[in-house]
Amino acid sequence: MNAYDFDETIFYPDSAISFAFWCAKRKPKLWFNFVPKVMKCLVQYKKGKLPRYKLERTFFSYLTQIDDFDEQIEAFWDKNESNISKWYLEQKKPDDLIISASPVCIIAPIAKRLGVNYVATEYDKEYDVFVDNLMYAKEKAKYILDHDFPVIENFYSDSLSDTPLALLAEKAHLVTNKAQTVTDWPKLDVETLKEVRKKIDTGWNIHL
Repeated sequence: MNAYDFDETIFYPDSAISFAFWCAKRKPKLWFNFVPKVMKCLVQYKKGKLPRYKLERTFFSYLTQIDDFDEQIEAFWDKNESNISKWYLEQKKPDDLIISASPVCIIAPIAKRLGVNYVATEYDKEYDVFVDNLMYAKEKAKYILDHDFPVIENFYSDSLSDTPLALLAEKAHLVTNKAQTVTDWPKLDVETLKEVRKKIDTGWNIHL
């Protein structure tokens, strides 16, 4: 089985952010009752004063305001499915696993179109709560270990925050250049591993 992060790995740019702008263009009220709140949380997050899961929950809250969500998400993917990386489509297999921090309600429609398996953050857009943990960094590795998944032969991600899952795979690959370039996962020395662990524990993304 091959496993893939989604956003900025096999799809560019970030699907949840792109869908937020998609909705804001069609629901102008979001610019007034959503964007200021998110910007305030983003500043706190960048200062290290807000954990990532709280930032993500605040960001995902725009989904609670989309009363025609099913229609909008399908229209969004009709427009943006072409942003799936060609290198991925050329090697796609039916037993592929997409594992993403983005909400299931955004990832599931495109994963079904691709005909692959998926795991994503369980977010209840009706009540604005996480049903389970944010599927980020070490939580991805924990999910794989806690469930009966086959061995991961290859893992692909754009971020070193996914190092815990990369270490579970037989081989890991780093994706850069707007999800276009695939290279081997970088060798991690002791000091780099310490920094990766620190960033993961505080919820910061790490890109090369």
